[in-house]
Amino acid sequence: MENLMFCYQCQETAGCKGCTKFGVCGKSPELSNMQDLLIYVTKGLCDVTTTLRSQGESIPAEVNHYITINLFTTITNANFDNEIFYKRVLETISIKNDLLEKIENKSNLSEAALWDAKTREELDEKSTKVGILTTKNEDIRSLRELITYGLKGLAAYMKHANELNYDSEEISAFMQKALASTLNDKLTVDELIALTLETGKFGVDGMALLDSANTGTYGNPEITKVNIGVGTRPGILVSGHDLRDLEQLLEQTKDTGIDVYTHSEMLPAHYYPAFKKYSHFIGNYGNAWWKQKEEFESFNGPILMTTNCVVPPASSYKDRLFTTGAAGVPGCKHIERDENGYKDFSEIIEMAKSCQPPVEIEKGEIIGGFAHAQVFALADQVVEAVKSGAIRKFFVMAGCDGRQKSRNYYTDFAKALPKDTVILTAGCAKYKYNKLDLGDINGIPRVLDAGQCNDSYSLALIVLKLKEAFELTDINELPLAFNIAWYEQKAVIVLLALLYLGVKNIHLGPTLPAFLSPNVSKVLVETFGISGIGTVEDDIELFLAK
Repeated sequence: MENLMFCYQCQETAGCKGCTKFGVCGKSPELSNMQDLLIYVTKGLCDVTTTLRSQGESIPAEVNHYITINLFTTITNANFDNEIFYKRVLETISIKNDLLEKIENKSNLSEAALWDAKTREELDEKSTKVGILTTKNEDIRSLRELITYGLKGLAAYMKHANELNYDSEEISAFMQKALASTLNDKLTVDELIALTLETGKFGVDGMALLDSANTGTYGNPEITKVNIGVGTRPGILVSGHDLRDLEQLLEQTKDTGIDVYTHSEMLPAHYYPAFKKYSHFIGNYGNAWWKQKEEFESFNGPILMTTNCVVPPASSYKDRLFTTGAAGVPGCKHIERDENGYKDFSEIIEMAKSCQPPVEIEKGEIIGGFAHAQVFALADQVVEAVKSGAIRKFFVMAGCDGRQKSRNYYTDFAKALPKDTVILTAGCAKYKYNKLDLGDINGIPRVLDAGQCNDSYSLALIVLKLKEAFELTDINELPLAFNIAWYEQKAVIVLLALLYLGVKNIHLGPTLPAFLSPNVSKVLVETFGISGIGTVEDDIELFLAK
C-alpha cells in the first residue's frame, strides 16, 4: 500500500521507522503533507534570501522572523490546524516571489525557489511530491533531515528570543543558508556532516542568545521552591514555553480574582525574579506534556497553550483550550498579537471567572532554579564536594519526557543512582524524577533543575565551568556522564550543540532516532561515541566504571 504520509522526526514515530498512515502525535496525512510543503517552500525562500545576501542585499528582519516561525510551526505537537499551513504556504510563496524580483540571474536557483502556486488544489497536489522520501539516497536523506530538524529546534530558540526583542542576523543567515543547502544535490556526505556540526555551533549561539534574552528581561533564575498544590480561586493554566505570553497574562490578570498556574515546561518561570512579584502566580499544576488530557480535564479552568507541546484535546475541555504563537488546534480559539506585540487575553480571563477552582491532584513543593548563575554561585561548594569525594559523579539527564512505558527507565535510573551522585537536568524529562525524594549532598540537592529544554545552555555553561574549576583541557575528563532522553527537534539541536562542544559518549534514548541511517549512525558512534540505552543496572555499572 502506498504511504499516505511519511514522518519520522520524533522519538515516538511508528515502529521506530516512520508514520505512514497517521501520526502517532495525532496529525493527519493531509496535515503531515502540508507541513512537508511548508518546509519545501521555506527552503525555496531561503534559497532566494541566501542568493540575495551573496549579492550584498540585506534581508528584512520580518522575513527572517517569518522563516523562523515557519520552522517552529512544524515542530512535533505544535500545530494541528490544516488551515494555518495552507495560509502560511501561500504567504511564503508571496514573500519569495516579491524577493525574486531583485535577482537578475535566476539560473542557479532551485526548483523550490522558482515554484509558484495560487490555488488550494495546486498545493494539495504538490504536497504529496515533496516529502522526505523524495531524497532517494538513504545517507543523504538522513543528513538532510538531521540538519533540518536541528534547524527546527534552533528556530524555537530564536522565536522565543525574538519575542523579547533579541535577534541575530548572523544566526538567521546561517539557518537560511543551511536550509537551502538541503536542496543541493551536489553536496556530498562529508560536506553534509560538516554542515551538521556547523548547525551545532549555531545551536550554541542560538541558545546563548535566548539565555541573554530571558535573563536580561526577567533576571537570573534563583533557587525556588514551587507549590504543586492549588488555591481556592478559579485559575488559568499556562503550558508550552513562551515567557512573554505568561508575562502578559500575569499583567492582565492582576486584581481580577483569577490565579495563574504553570504546566509542564512552563514550571521554570517560577525561578525568575521578575515573576515573583505576582501574588496570584500560585504554582505548577501537573506534570509533563503527555499527561495533559487528564490534567487539563481536572484543572477546570481555561488553558493557554503558548507553543508546543499540545496534544489534540478531548471534547470535554476543547472549548477551554486557547492557542497562541506557533501553536494551533482546529476548533480552538487562537489569539494573535497586534502590531505592537500585545495579546488580548480578556476572553480567557472572563471564562476563568465562571469556572470552578482546580481539582487538587497533589500537594507539596518541588525545588528548582539551578541555572548557570546560581550554580556558579555555589561553585566553590560543588568543587569541594567533588574533591572530598562527597560527589562522585554528575549525570546530565536533560531532554524530553513522553508517554511510552520504556521511559520509566529514567525514573528507575534516577532511583538506582548511588547517593553520592548528582543529576543535572533541563527540559520536561525531569518529570520522571523531580518529585522523588532523592535527598541532598552537603546541602546540594541531588537533582539540579536548570529549567526548560530552552535552558539547556545553562547545562553547557555549568559543564564548562566545572572544566575550568578542575583545570582540565577536555570536557570528557570530568566526572560527568550524559544519559539524555529525547523526543522532538529541540532535543536534536541540543545534541548537535553538545557534539560541537566536544562532548563524547552520550547515551540517547529510549530509542535512537529513526532518521539516522545505519551509515550515519556508524559515523556518530565512531566519532562521538553515541550509543543507546540498555538496562538500568548495566548502564549505571558502565557509567561509574568510566
